[in-house]
Amino acid sequence: MITLNRKPVHVAMFSGGAASAYVAYRMVQAYGKENCILFFTNTLWEDEDNYRFMEEVAEYIGIEITERIDGRTPEEVFYDYRFLGNARLAKCSEELKVRQTVMFIEELRDEHNLEPILYFGIGPHEKHRADNLREFYKHVPLEPVETRFPMIETFTEDIDVKSIIENEWGIRLPRMYKLGFAHANCGGRCVRGGFYHYAQLYKIWPDRYKEQEEMEERFRAYFQKDVSILKKNGKPFTLREYREQLEREGVERFLKRRRYHSLCMFLFINIRIMVEYREKVS
Repeated sequence: MITLNRKPVHVAMFSGGAASAYVAYRMVQAYGKENCILFFTNTLWEDEDNYRFMEEVAEYIGIEITERIDGRTPEEVFYDYRFLGNARLAKCSEELKVRQTVMFIEELRDEHNLEPILYFGIGPHEKHRADNLREFYKHVPLEPVETRFPMIETFTEDIDVKSIIENEWGIRLPRMYKLGFAHANCGGRCVRGGFYHYAQLYKIWPDRYKEQEEMEERFRAYFQKDVSILKKNGKPFTLREYREQLEREGVERFLKRRRYHSLCMFLFINIRIMVEYREKVS
């Protein structure tokens, strides 16, 4: 709902994925470049090919990327909170993505007299995420923010956005798609990735897996805590232990197991998080 006579501005929440790129394109076609923003929150852990893809999409659409950077990496956030991110709670997402977005919303309102309308590239199979996002932006900012999900609400036909981007736009998709990752968050180092994801990371980029393993070991040693990104039977299961199991039993065995899809933003939003962020930005 537009309030205080602010001019509406349409903001594509650009994750660097195919769906958000397509939604951004359609948004600009509908409302014009002068009324649109292509918004990206940078965790500083993104795969370099994601940046290439985003720049090419921005050039094709015809508007520049508006980027917000906290300045910390996910690892630095873990140290600041003395808490290692995992599948249940990832302060890195809250600080580097969510908080930056809420701050940007208030900046648009207070400094530019604009009322943002947020667009997300979430599909029908992730309707629960759309519901969470609606509730989040209804309660967390100082005033409610309108959210739109064109892949669910507007585009009723079955759209192969990946094919459109590659074959019609002539833009190569981010390499992590073709490498088999379920998502491209944090260049494969997403702490919410799960066992299948980390087996995939070990197979494709063992050096990047090693970076994450070493990050976990540093945190454990620094804080003298038995904590880990992964959990097994309700107990910590370190990436070092998992790597040793992958090497011992063969990584292919673990890639045959059911994929664990866990996207970084807003999967576990609840009232407690809403209250915390309302306090931070007010």
